Amino acid sequence: MIEIIPAIMPENYSDLLEKAERVLGFAPIAQIDIMDGIFVKSKSWPYSREAGAAIDEHFVLMRRQEELLPFFDEFDYELDLMIDQPEKHIFEWLPLGASRIIFHIESIKDMELFWSHDIWKDGTRDIGGEKVIQIGMAINTDTPLSLLAPYFDKIDFVQCMGIVKIGYQGEEFDERVLERINQIRIAAPNLPISVDGGVSLTTAHELKASGATRLVSGSAVFSAEDMGIAIEELKQS
Repeated sequence: MIEIIPAIMPENYSDLLEKAERVLGFAPIAQIDIMDGIFVKSKSWPYSREAGAAIDEHFVLMRRQEELLPFFDEFDYELDLMIDQPEKHIFEWLPLGASRIIFHIESIKDMELFWSHDIWKDGTRDIGGEKVIQIGMAINTDTPLSLLAPYFDKIDFVQCMGIVKIGYQGEEFDERVLERINQIRIAAPNLPISVDGGVSLTTAHELKASGATRLVSGSAVFSAEDMGIAIEELKQS
């Protein structure tokens, strides 16, 4: 069955805590949208602080592994890093303990530096060789697939963006993503494909039929009167 992933776009730590608590019991994993205001115009935790203010203390403690993500022992997280030049910041996010981390290929300025990090060799595995962190790469509908295709064998999954204006929830669905999913499924038959943006009861069936295996939904899940019913309906639609 297709996996439904609630998307949390936290304004601050308190908002992250409140929305994570709402997900409890309804999904085994949630996505946290991280936006720095550079790669995309929007800002979210931990970047959504007032000018001149110190970086969020919870984020600092998480980087030191002195604090965990909210309800860490009850479900998993994936971090969607919509940040500029993530190749310079990879090691700020690994200690947070997410089971998946997503990078946007359009945000990477130095591809050689990005792929040179040791995590692509064995840094995402434990002593027994099992995967601790899965690495995904996101791609916009306007971006040529040829930019991402050479790295299919390096990543664990692809996240196709289903909207044009990323970094916002409730945006109009971009139907071009259906063909994009189909192209990836043909090129990499066993690669999991997530879709983020524009996911709703109306689009879920088409996305699954095109080859998507995971659907990331923010507004359709969090705006529902009953989150559990909304998630189940997306699974079954």
